[in-house]
Amino acid sequence: MSRGIDFEAARETMVESQLRPSGVNDRRLIAAMESLPRERFVGKASQALAYMDGAVPVDSGSDEMPRYLVPPMVLARMIQTSEPDETERVLVVGCVSGYSVAVVSALAGEVVGLESDDALAAQATSNLKALDVTNARVVHGPLTDGAASEGPYDLILLDGSVPSIPTALEEQVKEGGRIVGVVSNGVQGTVFLFVKTDGELAALPQFSAGAKPLPGFAREAVFDF
Repeated sequence: MSRGIDFEAARETMVESQLRPSGVNDRRLIAAMESLPRERFVGKASQALAYMDGAVPVDSGSDEMPRYLVPPMVLARMIQTSEPDETERVLVVGCVSGYSVAVVSALAGEVVGLESDDALAAQATSNLKALDVTNARVVHGPLTDGAASEGPYDLILLDGSVPSIPTALEEQVKEGGRIVGVVSNGVQGTVFLFVKTDGELAALPQFSAGAKPLPGFAREAVFDF
């Protein structure tokens, strides 16, 4: 832990200065983000940055693509927009060290975190166990493939930006289910809520947002903005 930092106060400041002013008002969501130790999920080198209004680097200890936690406001608004409930099964794609999975687990019935970096997948599993999160688990594999053996899902949350939505993820969403994430070809993008109706995804733009890209996503896919 970084010495001299009051992380509890930092969480409260995050909620009051980043979440509430951005329209985040779901009580369960606020309670989860106010109680979860975000600093645990970033590693010692980034703990002082854990609650800043931006992407925070996460050190996996591997040589894979650099990875980041999504800015708190962006994550919170994506989750609130997608409205998970306690009856639903959720897939978090690119869950990094498990923070997003821990947040969603407070709202959903069952959560699967998918991570392509085996070191981060191990971190995520360890973090969830340490925090006694019992309705979530982490699987390792390519992000663009999803986790079909664990699905289908009511909701898929993309924990980072992508240029498009792969067919594999579309196929793992139930009829009436949703995919939410930042669609971007650069620094800034747009959060879209995709709703599956009659076997097709309808794209509903929500708000402008930036997030670091998830690894492995190519531009040739079903939706391309």
